[in-house]
Parts: sequence; structure tokens; C-alpha cells
Amino acid sequence: MNTWRVILSNRVGKQIARLPLNVKASLFFLLAEIERYGPVRGKWPNYGKLNDITHHCHIKKGKPCYVAIWEVIDRKIKLIEVKYVGTHEKAPY
Repeated sequence: MNTWRVILSNRVGKQIARLPLNVKASLFFLLAEIERYGPVRGKWPNYGKLNDITHHCHIKKGKPCYVAIWEVIDRKIKLIEVKYVGTHEKAPY
């Protein structure tokens, strides 16, 4: 199977360190799905395309709600960059 490569922005690396363990587990599961199946993850809560290349979903519902935002960098070489992981309130959209 031809998988996608997922990279993390420097900012996301720092954000992950501050996440609760259950949110980290959900994030890593999401990233594994993105690597295997690609950027469109319609079965995740509140998944949506923000524009042609940017996607997001909730990785933990409730208060606080945590979201992930990722972007397709190159479809040809199947490269995705995770741009943000954190609370919904601080999400850059």
C-alpha cells in the first residue's frame, strides 16, 4: 500500500508535549490513520475541510475540546504537515 508521509511543524511538537495522555493517544491514532488512508478522515468527530488543502477534526470532545489541523503539502509525493494540535479556543481558524 502506498502510504502518506506525515510531518509535524515545530510548533506542533511543542504542543504535543503539553497535551493530556488521552488526547495524545487519540492524536497518534489519527496520525496513523492519515498515514495509511490519506488526509480525508470523515469518520472523526466534526471533521471538515477548511479549504482545498487544510483539514481539521476534534480529537477530544467536551470541555476543553481538542482539535487537530493538518495540511496537504504535496499530493504527488503524499506529504501532509500537521499545523496545530490543541484546544478549540486557541485554534488558528
